[in-house]
Amino acid sequence: MSDDWVAQRTEAARVQAERLQARQDAVHVQAETLLAQFLPVVTAHGPAPERLRVRGYGGRGEARTPLRGWYLRQDRTAALADDGRFYTLIAPLSTIDRLRGVTPAPARPPMVLGEGGKDGESVELSIALERVLPGWRSLG
Repeated sequence: MSDDWVAQRTEAARVQAERLQARQDAVHVQAETLLAQFLPVVTAHGPAPERLRVRGYGGRGEARTPLRGWYLRQDRTAALADDGRFYTLIAPLSTIDRLRGVTPAPARPPMVLGEGGKDGESVELSIALERVLPGWRSLG
């Protein structure tokens, strides 16, 4: 293999990674925009935010969080907090975590929650928001 071929392949891989990152960023921006539109409507029209909890991997317990918000998935592993941030609420939990609680880090939201999971486990973000507050778009 020549040095030119290696350099060309390296450059092609770099360009491909940049394109993938740009596509992912565009999806996150779209989801963030949707959540930003939803938040003032759900805050004004309910339901009231509830205390959010983190579930342990494999169903191994739960832990309190300081967060309040709305669960976006029926399995309660994704939520919108009342501060407008998106959270994935599943993590490895120790006994101490389950006793003291945890503070999860916010994540960039996807347009499809649970994408790549088993059939029936993924849901579009717009559908998840409709489950929280049916007809929310007409209220805002």
